[in-house]
Amino acid sequence: MANLRTAVDSQFWDQPISSSQTLEGCAYSIPGDPFPLEVTRASKALRVQQLSVLGNGFPLGTIPSFSPTSTKDLGAFSLQSLFLKLATSNSWLGLIGQFRPKKLISSIKGEFTNADEFEWPAFKDVAKHVFDKSIYSLGLFSQISLSSSSVLLSTERHGDKRRPRYKMMLWHELPDHDITLEAAWPGLFLDHKGKYWDVPESISLDMSSLPSESGFQYRIGVHKNGGHPQPVNTLNGEVPCALMPGLCAKAAFSYEKRKDFWRQKDKVDDTAVKTDKGKVWHPSFDMRLREPHSAISGIIGGTSVAWFGGSESSPSTESHVDMDTSIGTKKRSPLNANLFGSVCYTFQHGRFTKLYGDLTRVDARLDICSASAVAKRVFNIFRRSSFSNADNPLSSPKLSLILQQQVAGPIMVRVDSKFSLGSSSGKQGPHVEDLICSLSYSLRLLRSGKVVAWYSPKRKEGMVELRLFEF
Repeated sequence: MANLRTAVDSQFWDQPISSSQTLEGCAYSIPGDPFPLEVTRASKALRVQQLSVLGNGFPLGTIPSFSPTSTKDLGAFSLQSLFLKLATSNSWLGLIGQFRPKKLISSIKGEFTNADEFEWPAFKDVAKHVFDKSIYSLGLFSQISLSSSSVLLSTERHGDKRRPRYKMMLWHELPDHDITLEAAWPGLFLDHKGKYWDVPESISLDMSSLPSESGFQYRIGVHKNGGHPQPVNTLNGEVPCALMPGLCAKAAFSYEKRKDFWRQKDKVDDTAVKTDKGKVWHPSFDMRLREPHSAISGIIGGTSVAWFGGSESSPSTESHVDMDTSIGTKKRSPLNANLFGSVCYTFQHGRFTKLYGDLTRVDARLDICSASAVAKRVFNIFRRSSFSNADNPLSSPKLSLILQQQVAGPIMVRVDSKFSLGSSSGKQGPHVEDLICSLSYSLRLLRSGKVVAWYSPKRKEGMVELRLFEF
């Protein structure tokens, strides 16, 4: 079943999204944007932990990734590696390095091309390109785990950027709640158009209830933005209102329900293979995909928001800040309340135990990100009003489709797509908003772990990740 918690988590500022823009391997979705694709949720394993495992299966322990840069000569291709890892029973320290080879190769090639017929470029000229700091990035990460708390500290520096990144996270477990404190300087956010934004200061404190048998959950949080948001790798754009400076208090609740039309329970005989030495048990490559079924689930919830201070009303005209960056903003309401909901249908054939043809899965999820925005649009249609809020991305229902198919053994291909069922952003009628393709290799020894390589044409980026306990 597709994770319906995305509908709730994306209402806050700490919903992690997989991203190759940082060595940490994640950015954050923006509250008030349409729900992100399910596959974009960041891995539960930290990037240092991922590289520690992935490095064993790649040449020289280097893992490739793709991410656009502000300067084209650096190229999108990069190689990451774990240089150092120190671990104890309750803490660890890791150093991640990244190298972009395109600029180095092009520079050295240019030295040889421009050299005279019988002259080789001087060693110092080649060394100058090798030690060019713009092609390197370093990240230092540490974590300390106590009885019911965990602290993560990190800093990373990209050679082509002027400022380093700092981050602090604190998790604390209570009997019925989880508390998260997170601060970043700057915080990296991803909007629904595929553009990244740097917020100079981003601090959030959240408390969420644990899942209950009744399906009811709630969450409350406080968030502070400091400084004016800056676009990353672009020179213009419209600043999302949720990223403008100010202090925000937010509360959300949700009620989730699931129902199986049919389900074939996992039995030992279904995964046992007869041999000359008796029966041999062959479990599913992924324990979360071991039961064929057809099911429907739904979630409905509401949010209330209060903003204090900051730019509640920003000029709609363009303002110029830092390097002639041209940005625009919209008016932000100081008080707001809304409803949201999702309904999902899942069909799975196969147990993912055999080598071929043992898994086909389809998930279809319909999202209403903002009930008020949809109602306003319908009201204007019936009134035949000339006013249209088609530019509001929340005014159209979204349909997300997830297709998964076993290729051979533990190898599986997956396609995540999102469709807007109405006109938006200058596009008329239903259209594709986002598409991500991925190829995964399930690790049976981890019960529900897999190596995933994904690529997003919209964001023009991709990476290799280790993911645990995800469908």
